[in-house]
Amino acid sequence: MTELPSSAKTVIIGGGIVGCSVAYHLGRMGQTDVLLLEQGKLTCGSTWHAAGLVGQLRTSANITQLLGYSVALYERLEQETGLATGWKRNGGLRLACNPERWIEVKRQATTATSFGLEMHLLDAKEAQKLWPLMQIDDVVGAAFLPTDGQASPSDIAMSLAKGARQKGVTIAEEVKVTGIEVEGGRVRAVVTDKGRITCEKLVIGAGQWSREIGQKAGVNIPLVSVQHQYLITEAIDGVTSNLPTLRDPDRLTYWKEEVGGLVMGGYEPNPMPWAERGLPDRFEFQLLEDDLEHFEPLLELAIGRVPAMQTAGIKQFINGPESFTPDGNFILGEAPEVRGIFVGTGFNAFGIASGGGAGMALAEWVAKGEPPYDLWPVDIRRFGKNTLDTNWVRTRTLEAYAKHYTMAWPFEEHHSGRPLRRSPLYDRLKAQGASFGEKLGWERPNWFADLAGGETPEDRYSYGRQNWFAAVGREHAAARERVAVFDQTSFAKFVVTGRDAEAALSWICANDVAKPAGHLVYTQMLNARGGIECDLTVGRLSETEYYIVTGTGFATHDFDWISRSIPDGLDARVVDVTSAYAVLSVMGPRSRDVLQALTDHDLSNGAFPFGRAKRMTLADAPLLALRVTYVGELGWELHIPVEFALTVYDALMAEGQRHGIANAGYRAIESLRLEKGYRAWGADIGPDHSPLVAGLGWAVKLKSNRPFQGREALEAQANGKLPRLLAGFTTDPSIVLLGRETIYRDGKRVGWLSSGGYGYTVGRSIGYGYVRDPENGVDRNKVLSGRYELEVATERVPAEVFLDPLYDPTMSRIKS
Repeated sequence: MTELPSSAKTVIIGGGIVGCSVAYHLGRMGQTDVLLLEQGKLTCGSTWHAAGLVGQLRTSANITQLLGYSVALYERLEQETGLATGWKRNGGLRLACNPERWIEVKRQATTATSFGLEMHLLDAKEAQKLWPLMQIDDVVGAAFLPTDGQASPSDIAMSLAKGARQKGVTIAEEVKVTGIEVEGGRVRAVVTDKGRITCEKLVIGAGQWSREIGQKAGVNIPLVSVQHQYLITEAIDGVTSNLPTLRDPDRLTYWKEEVGGLVMGGYEPNPMPWAERGLPDRFEFQLLEDDLEHFEPLLELAIGRVPAMQTAGIKQFINGPESFTPDGNFILGEAPEVRGIFVGTGFNAFGIASGGGAGMALAEWVAKGEPPYDLWPVDIRRFGKNTLDTNWVRTRTLEAYAKHYTMAWPFEEHHSGRPLRRSPLYDRLKAQGASFGEKLGWERPNWFADLAGGETPEDRYSYGRQNWFAAVGREHAAARERVAVFDQTSFAKFVVTGRDAEAALSWICANDVAKPAGHLVYTQMLNARGGIECDLTVGRLSETEYYIVTGTGFATHDFDWISRSIPDGLDARVVDVTSAYAVLSVMGPRSRDVLQALTDHDLSNGAFPFGRAKRMTLADAPLLALRVTYVGELGWELHIPVEFALTVYDALMAEGQRHGIANAGYRAIESLRLEKGYRAWGADIGPDHSPLVAGLGWAVKLKSNRPFQGREALEAQANGKLPRLLAGFTTDPSIVLLGRETIYRDGKRVGWLSSGGYGYTVGRSIGYGYVRDPENGVDRNKVLSGRYELEVATERVPAEVFLDPLYDPTMSRIKS
């Protein structure tokens, strides 16, 4: 182009595979007023040197579906545009070289079954037939995904760009973005070295430069550059064009065929960052200097797998920086800081596998205001304040990179960048044996070791029952039989204030929050499709003030959802008060006895019933007490100004000694909630699931005539057959349920577990998952009438189904 337009409805920054994919898909949707800007030439950043492996299976069904879309797109793209893509469906092979890795692979095979993805388990010799060049002395088994493949990254991107142009999208190269104008919380224009362009929407898909570009608009994009090395050999005898891609995680390496030779790369345990003091303005079609010394350990591991590498000639050595994120997942979605700015970046060296589907999903998000389905694992709103600092992002990202091919243990925690956010109780709890986990930078007690009994507060990972299993059982029993204290300071806490606070929340909340001051309501917040966007509690403090409590990991997401859902013209504001209050949850049949001894306020059921919120004093400290439970026991959440938290905790523990009080952590909460049937957002419920299919219809004000967001969709669903219904399952206590296990009803695959764990009171393994039959519908009788099995690590085990809570003798205690 010689001249840029002065305006465009949508501007895309970045001409790599993701930017080109977004442009292509917007064009397909009829959005032609779209301008893509590339500071150099298309693909010149990291797309051109990507390795090009395309795998599909992930731990999320929807992300697996998104990657499957990439494969389907690449198969037809060349025919559509006339440009070659280098795509071939040669399958993907993954090796397991020790017993624990074989369990992991078998669990992945069950996940593939759950998600409807074809995957075959092979013995070592069967794997060698597919990949004859490898030695198999240490191979226990392998998995083969026949629909995986490989592509030429630059060719795919250029084909997408041509398709975008054919559909009316404009692409401008050699244009550098110098600024982004934001007005009234919305994007207004992009400023470039070639002129200013007004726009309604802006997509940042600039790879490694995305964090820097986001900062121009006050948008936080948590990623950094990491060096990634691989080599390309000369032709090797026996390498055929249909050779599958190969991943050998126990040797940290991957392979693919390339013009009769091999591409070999890997993920080293000591990764090297790049551009720690800022990215260069121009880094186009460039590589970094080879670091053979750093790469040598991977090469030695590779030669052990493929002896022909000892004599193979090296055609090219590539050291190309790529963008990586703190959790190893890419980043999609509308930025919470600025309306109209969308992000698609941070692809952690699998941008080619993701590019087609990510571009489709982000284009829909831009055009329609919402993604095609729940994309929480990659949603930009999964990040919190801990990612504002680039040094922290880099530290955590390097750890995530180093774990790319290590065992994906259940319950595994990261160790870098910790501790960062600490409750006032952190040192107290650490001294008492707390083993901490981390979420959004918060240190949270997962479980407590018996220090006097010789236990060490450190996780030892396995696919069996882990070393903390008995300790969590003790904490579970304390909450069920006596009284337990949970430090839940990390809860996200918001205040909604204003003359129209009631009207605003009555529209946003599916349950009735138009209650008198002092009432506490459990509610969902729904999207227009009736899907659950938020799952939280809302307490009314006064005529103009509400107090909202939600999960730690949902702080950014829920604040953003509430803020953007307040109808225009209403006087209502949301303030994040998370850091102002510590939270101690005191739960168990003796909780009232402990608390009543520390306050003059009447805590009897008549004076302080379930579902109420009161400002009061306890142990000389002012606080807000919420009568609520997520563990299925009598109890209160105490929201305490941080400076009083230690005083209250010490008083609770001193008074509670005669009642058998105990510290307890988040793994006990999980076990307790599974027995009680409480749902977990991001697992059992989310934007794709309505309260009706989740068994939460009782928490929706459908019987009233009051409008609320999502009501029409729920009414339509209520008048038809439900396509699925959330059910619970129990099985033998020796079976470890983790989620994603396949559900079979009368021998037919009907779904998978959304969450799993163990119930210490009932003595059974417990899982939850949706029983699906979209054609014929699902109801309570149908769910309960079937004979069920669960597939766990490729083996089916008998299971019993339930819809009512497994543990309910406590209802009289909760309500009394």
